[in-house]
Amino acid sequence: MCGIIGVRGRTDAAEIAHWGLYALQHRGQESAGIVGVDDTGHARSVRALGLVSDGIDREQLAPLTGSVAIGHTRYSTAGATTLENVQPLLVQFRGGHIGLGHNGNITNASELRVALEDRGSIFSSTNDTEVLVHRLAMSTATQPEEQLADALRGVEGAYCLVVVIGRTLLAARDPHGWRPLVMGRFPSNNGHGAAGGIVFASETCALDMVGARYEREVAPGEIIAVDDTGIRSSFPLPAAPLHRCVFEHVYFSRPDSIVFGTSVEAARRALGQRLARECPTPGAELVFSVPDSSNSAALGYAEESGLPFEFALIRNHYVGRTFIQPTQAGRDAKVKVKYNAVRDLLEGKKVVMVDDSIVRGTTTRGLVTMVRHAGAREVHMRVSSAPITGPCYYGIDTPNRSELIAAQLSVDEIAADLGVDSLGYLSLDGMLAAVPSGPGGFCDACFSGRYPTPAPVDSAKLRFGCGN
Repeated sequence: MCGIIGVRGRTDAAEIAHWGLYALQHRGQESAGIVGVDDTGHARSVRALGLVSDGIDREQLAPLTGSVAIGHTRYSTAGATTLENVQPLLVQFRGGHIGLGHNGNITNASELRVALEDRGSIFSSTNDTEVLVHRLAMSTATQPEEQLADALRGVEGAYCLVVVIGRTLLAARDPHGWRPLVMGRFPSNNGHGAAGGIVFASETCALDMVGARYEREVAPGEIIAVDDTGIRSSFPLPAAPLHRCVFEHVYFSRPDSIVFGTSVEAARRALGQRLARECPTPGAELVFSVPDSSNSAALGYAEESGLPFEFALIRNHYVGRTFIQPTQAGRDAKVKVKYNAVRDLLEGKKVVMVDDSIVRGTTTRGLVTMVRHAGAREVHMRVSSAPITGPCYYGIDTPNRSELIAAQLSVDEIAADLGVDSLGYLSLDGMLAAVPSGPGGFCDACFSGRYPTPAPVDSAKLRFGCGN
């Protein structure tokens, strides 16, 4: 999972992309980068490990002049956290330059890479995104959107892309629509209704950050090209069944975003309300969330159950998201410094702790211990999603079943392992029905085992790394 943004038609495009990346920081914390294209067609990039604020400042942005820019925040699902893997990628080829930022997982990247290497391609990174760059450079098409279509034919899995070829900005989304990608428009600069520029972003919260108006989603299977002549849309790839990732609503997206046409806040509150109906907690005295991604679900649970909602866990906002840490050691360390319990609220109480998901159990186990030490008499865990029992091949870091606690233990065994008095998950049917946009068209493979595409041939799942 990553955050991507593309801007065209504003003289401060790189600066706008920079601000947009702050809004998408929750989608990736390992690295950040921006590619800018000036009015002569010359492309420059700045890329750095760490957060946007750590690695990119105004001084570094200064050379990135021009009205075209793309940006990326990286969360790797595999592969090393190295400068070579930082995106957007920027390469020179016979037609000029290609800049590319990717969110998703290409499930047949290993096979595509081997085929390219057999033809003489030399790779400089260990991420799956570079496969797309090589395929783009090989296209003989004359239009940028046709070159991108050539590159994407035969590519399997999940992808949302922002691409610059010359001064053309392109956006593309895979035919299944796994990951979100939206298009916005800046208001006119002259007050007479003329377009003020176009922006593409992973989530609408980035549009809000940069002052753009949400226009629509990039449709599954669509390629949009923006250049001096205007905007062109095409659907060059075979249509496929819709498989939007339901985990975007459960955990990953920001609650102030509209994802897949639905408010994330509304979806999470509905999940919490449904959870309260399915898994009530008689005699409980208060409800609290594991902040921040569970706040809305906990509010929904409290509303439906009639219990007071309290801020019984306080999060240190200077610590990143625990789940998307690339190593177990990193996840363990983050739990210890990320949260603190409020003893005055918890001491002597029978409490309901609501979380959006339990993946490995690392965070939950530590939090239950913390809540117990703060004096809670009983701790009842409620989860606003179904048990995660399978790996994700489409952009979430669950590479094998051995890391998933619900794939190894029963619900009662998980409760004992976590140290809670009871544990209740939302049912799969309840989870899908609760999302306001309805149950149709979601990917629930990590919950149900129903994978819409074949699993990667490489048992290590994308040994060459994820573009995210």
